[in-house]
Amino acid sequence: ADVAAEPVLRPSVNAVAETYRLAESEPELATAHSELIDARVNRFAHICTSAKDVAAQNEMQRRLGQRTGTCFQRCVGQDALNASWATTFRTDAAHGTPYHARLRRFVEHVQRHNLVVGGAMTDPKGDRSKPPHAQDDPDLFVRVVDRRDGGVVLRGAKVHQTGTLNSHWMVVMPGQRLEAADAEYAISAAVPVDAPGLTYVLGRQSCDSRSREPSGVDVGNSKYGGQEVTILFDDVWVPEHQIFLDGEHEFAADLVERFTAFHRRSYVCKAGVGDVLIGAAAEMAAMNGVAKASHIRDKLVEMNHLNETIYGLGVAASLKSEPTEAGNWQPDVLLANVCKQTVTRHPYEIARLAQDLAGGAVVTTPSDADFQHPTVGPLLKKYLAAAPGVDADDRRRLLRLVENMTMGRNAVGYLAESLHGAGSPQAQRVLIQKLADLEAKRSLATRLAGCAGCGGDAGAEF
Repeated sequence: ADVAAEPVLRPSVNAVAETYRLAESEPELATAHSELIDARVNRFAHICTSAKDVAAQNEMQRRLGQRTGTCFQRCVGQDALNASWATTFRTDAAHGTPYHARLRRFVEHVQRHNLVVGGAMTDPKGDRSKPPHAQDDPDLFVRVVDRRDGGVVLRGAKVHQTGTLNSHWMVVMPGQRLEAADAEYAISAAVPVDAPGLTYVLGRQSCDSRSREPSGVDVGNSKYGGQEVTILFDDVWVPEHQIFLDGEHEFAADLVERFTAFHRRSYVCKAGVGDVLIGAAAEMAAMNGVAKASHIRDKLVEMNHLNETIYGLGVAASLKSEPTEAGNWQPDVLLANVCKQTVTRHPYEIARLAQDLAGGAVVTTPSDADFQHPTVGPLLKKYLAAAPGVDADDRRRLLRLVENMTMGRNAVGYLAESLHGAGSPQAQRVLIQKLADLEAKRSLATRLAGCAGCGGDAGAEF
């Protein structure tokens, strides 16, 4: 069977395809020169060699969000490659392992063949109060269960996996800090998505079955969508040349923290999707004849303010990138986490305001089949009338788009993913607390206030 022809899956295939089209139509934005193969490559496969490189990812991500109105599924792989670049280098330095050279060969292969790489980090986890080795079921985290034929055998599952089904390869990674007793779980490797022993189970999305309806009008965005899968690893063999971490448990946290630094500022893509939703809200207001009302304009200002805050924080984290020992550049960790913490909130408020401006018809508009009915259809169009010159069909299409993005299948990527993607909101707050340097800030305050005994040498100069 042609999986790509399945109507529920096709929109997600189209979204990934757009990452290739953008590279062709705007090569300065969506491609970069790779020093590894001395050629231009898709930016999603590029190892960043400057702060400008890192920020260029954000510009590309926003543009793709604008073009698709959904998740285009390649950011996890991009961030996995860049995070692994530094971690493999550091692991080799500590243990004399060959991981960095293996990763370099893999990246070169991906670049030469213009491949899509997914990232697989999130495990089912089971009892969150226990580490992997202490779980009642040892398979609740992906682990090495055997070693044979110059490789390892993996068992377990990865969940909430965005776009893996549309990738050529996935990079499997540990998802948290590990102890010495968790060594069998300290595995990172490149696995082809069609490897024997892999099973993909597609997640349900709100309103996803509408994609099977003939007209596509009630989908809201019939061309583009995201998808998530649960990946089952049933004794999957991985050859050693595709392994980038194997038992060095102390470097699991290094990989996770580097990955989240990249990925949490990658949520600039939500600013691109937000641009689409703001545009839909503004168009709905115009259709309703209230575009010039002061309270309408104020709500649109607020939506843009929230959206540009997301963008600004992501770009700031990228532009403050610094070089790693391995030669690539990594975003500012504090700002990356502030960016993602902001993303857990702002899209929800933007969505609320979009529903406010669109009106109750977002959830009460009859189906396309009713509008096509020979008797009822003309009456529905009559009563869906708005400002003079507004076509009722255009109005209902925009209503469905707002529904799609705020409660339909693309709300998965714009809202729930904004909350839970790249780690829980609390994970970001832990790092913000760790990196905020409150002691230094206290010293600033006590010095200026002239305090004599409330926190060290209060009168000291810089």
